[in-house]
Amino acid sequence: MPIDFDQNRWKKIIHDARKWWTGKLGRPLIQVRLKGKNPEREEPALPYFEFTSFYDPSIPAEKIVDRWDYELSCTKFLGDAFPHVWPNFGPGVIAAFMGARLENGENTSWFFPTEVHDIDQISFKFSEQNIWFNRICDIIQAAHRKWQGLVQIGMTDLGGNLDILSTFRPSEHLLFDLTDHPDQVKRLTWEAHRAWWAYFEKFNKLHQPLNPGYTCWAPIFSELPYYMLQCDFSYMIGSKMFAEFVLQELIASADRLGNAFYHLDGPGELPHLDLLLQVASIKGIQWVPGSGAPNVSHWQEVYRRIYQAGKLTQIFHAQYKGGFDLLDILKNQVGGVENVCYMIDADISQEQEIVIMLRKYGLE
Repeated sequence: MPIDFDQNRWKKIIHDARKWWTGKLGRPLIQVRLKGKNPEREEPALPYFEFTSFYDPSIPAEKIVDRWDYELSCTKFLGDAFPHVWPNFGPGVIAAFMGARLENGENTSWFFPTEVHDIDQISFKFSEQNIWFNRICDIIQAAHRKWQGLVQIGMTDLGGNLDILSTFRPSEHLLFDLTDHPDQVKRLTWEAHRAWWAYFEKFNKLHQPLNPGYTCWAPIFSELPYYMLQCDFSYMIGSKMFAEFVLQELIASADRLGNAFYHLDGPGELPHLDLLLQVASIKGIQWVPGSGAPNVSHWQEVYRRIYQAGKLTQIFHAQYKGGFDLLDILKNQVGGVENVCYMIDADISQEQEIVIMLRKYGLE
């Protein structure tokens, strides 16, 4: 089979991830995906797009999955890496499920309301009668038919519930709503929460039992339901409003998940970190400094607070853009890196350099 992976390797992935989530692995998880392997198969005519929404709806789901199969066949998996894909229709695609307009940009997907209504005229509910929802279902089912559990299929990017609301009440409106209509904001937040969970559970019914476990756009493997929770809108509000309008819904979702992470996006969200670290059911924090900010090696205080709170963290190598010494740097800065899931995408020509790093941390 062109995808260079098997069930014996899956057994080790599952075993080591289980120990990492419970703090018993004693080392970081290090996922290395190297591009440039001989795929041993023909390249499909269909081009590869990072955003699955870029494919015209007339293109069969099976052809998209075959393109993914080719990309995975060109990949060598080292350390804790495993074959993984996910249907990418943009962050917060639930907004499109509930009537927002999905528009593809140059390198992303956006969501816009068909019309901006007064907040008391808006309501959210789960519905299966949507072109985007059904397109994702078709792709998920085609992927499982193709791979029969060899490849982990990740959850689509459902989004954060206040972020979903901000699609229908664009940011300047929603900021005023927090003061002028707080009860309506809370009503819609919990309506979005119920719809979010309905979609999450519907997709998971399609994923199981073939999926090896659970992942999302940040592919930390988990045997228990896992998701990268978020509220990007929160960079515009202070901690008092975060506690009132965001935190309780996050706690409710984290409590329902077996393994919950939070996506902390940019310096504007740092004032909320202490509140997040106090939530027992949020197991980890993914810190993203953001465009124009210093890379992750310059945020030792953030990583120290996460580490000292006993939380896990996840880092993409692309956030560093240096050599393969980031774990050494963080270990010196923070005191330990056994709580880190480090994800590296590189070229196969860099394999030997990466293998030296992996051996240092007990991996091949």
